[in-house]
Formats: sequence, structure tokens, C-alpha cells
Amino acid sequence: MKKLFILSFALIATGIITAQNGKSIPSMKLKTLEGKTVDISQIKNNGKPIVISFWATWCKPCKAELNTIAEDYEDWVDETGVELIAVSIDDARSSGRVEPYVNSQGWEYTVLLDPNGDLKRAMNVNNVPHTFLVDGSTGKVVWNHNNYSPGDEEELLEQIERISK
Repeated sequence: MKKLFILSFALIATGIITAQNGKSIPSMKLKTLEGKTVDISQIKNNGKPIVISFWATWCKPCKAELNTIAEDYEDWVDETGVELIAVSIDDARSSGRVEPYVNSQGWEYTVLLDPNGDLKRAMNVNNVPHTFLVDGSTGKVVWNHNNYSPGDEEELLEQIERISK
């Protein structure tokens, strides 16, 4: 057991395994649906909370989560100033489906493309959906959640409200 702990600590210390809470968003250039390049670490949202949600067009729970949030997103923005960034991990074969899907859903989110999985790897995302909440004042991850079940969006909203005060 002691060896396992030491190995885990060494992997965390070297960055092979990252503990996300308390970490900053890495500097990583991604593309918008319009083809513009954006460094995700530079998105600040005027000190308000930022939600980064990793998703893919082939992931039913991802789409369920983002579609459920979309129903109340305008209210969330009015109440807390939150900004949601939906990061698609669709690869080159499926990335052509992202824009048509987003447009058909009418999402008001910023959608970024991570076709090579660079940000996904940097943030230690192993499966989707994976949602991170970033404190807009500090730029640090304060909460993260993997997977989606109906009702999880309520926990996310509680966390957003907690840091937006």
C-alpha cells in the first residue's frame, strides 16, 4: 500500500496524473466553430464563473447534459454571470458533425474544437462528459464532475452559485 501511495504521489508530482481542483486551465489553442484560434487559458469572463464541459457528438450523456443546461442557461447567466464553454473532442472524422448539431440545438454556449485531444489530455479527461467549474476570479478549477445523470445540472448550478457570491 505504501508503494502504491508513493507511486501515485510521484505520478501526480510529475504531472502524469493531475489533480484538477486548484489547478489553472492550461494554455492551449483551440478553434471556434468559425475557425478563429482561441487560447482557452485567456478566457476570463470578468471574474465570473466559467464552466468547461468536454463532450462529443457521439456521446448521448454529453448531449443530454448540454441540452438540459441549455433550457435554463439564460437564467443561469442572468443570476450568476456564468459562461459555459463546450469543448468538443470529436476527432477529424466526426468534427464535421459538431457545427450542424450545435446549430440545430440553438446552444448559446461558446463551442471550441479539440480534435487532437490536446486539452483533453492536459486536463486528464479520460471519458466524457467531464465538466469543470473555474472560479473566474482566480482562474482555478474549483469543482469537476465526470459523467451525467439527470439532476447533475442542479449540483453544478449550486456550485456556480456558491462561487459567484
